[in-house]
Amino acid sequence: MKLHVRKHLLTCALLAGLGVVAQAQTPPPADAASGPSAERHHRHHAKHDPAKRAERIDKRLGELRQKLQVTPNQEAAWTSFANAMQPPAQRQRMDREALARMNTPDRIDHMRALRDQRNAEMDRRAEATKSFYGQLNAEQKKTFDDETSRLMRFGRGMGRHHHHG
Repeated sequence: MKLHVRKHLLTCALLAGLGVVAQAQTPPPADAASGPSAERHHRHHAKHDPAKRAERIDKRLGELRQKLQVTPNQEAAWTSFANAMQPPAQRQRMDREALARMNTPDRIDHMRALRDQRNAEMDRRAEATKSFYGQLNAEQKKTFDDETSRLMRFGRGMGRHHHHG
């Protein structure tokens, strides 16, 4: 069974690596400097501005805090939760040019390291969420469930927006 899972993970890593290399080698269209696709490109990069991302997260957390009506007894748990939801100060981003220069085993190792880093971030957030959730009363839990379900419905988290279509 473990061999089967390993084989799938290796296959996924190889396909992802090949996809990144193929995408990194695809030149942008000649008219990429103007028009709707350029506007989308600029909006996409604006979303990744760390200051704007932190601002969006703070806004969502403020709205959630208000809806939950956090009590003074829950303040410490809220603070821990809110701090855990903040993006890390330094997140290693995928350097497509560097990936294109790597051999396949190095590319797989690099992508594994990125995946492990993101998994550790997700685990940290998940534990903080569960800890905070345990401090809520039944009404607050329902509100929290409704709000986070709404955020997650389209693959959105506290700091992520993915527009489809």
